[in-house]
Amino acid sequence: MDIDYGMLKQALREVLAEEGASDSPLAKRFRGGTLELRPADPSLQSRELPLEEFFKKVVRVRDALRVLEQKINGHERLGPEDKKVLQGYITRAYGTLTSFNLLFQEKDDHFRGQRGK
Repeated sequence: MDIDYGMLKQALREVLAEEGASDSPLAKRFRGGTLELRPADPSLQSRELPLEEFFKKVVRVRDALRVLEQKINGHERLGPEDKKVLQGYITRAYGTLTSFNLLFQEKDDHFRGQRGK
């Protein structure tokens, strides 16, 4: 079976756009930077991760939370109270992730917890 990877990539882009995935830019001051994970034990080796890679993962988490939020709000069999409870968990998750807001170039891309809603 022959696969047209160009068409496959385009189809994936369209699906991601429909699901709310975004191309949030990394703040300029962090571009080209690295995240160092250094164990407390100096005999253990530290690990470096390009900030662009880490940022993409943070954005994916944010986008997945947005999709989950949409699916909960649009779910036919969930009652209003169940939706409210689940929405509360999502809001708290957003609040927990606000520490990563400094990585986003655009303020509109930030995580917002209960106060930011």
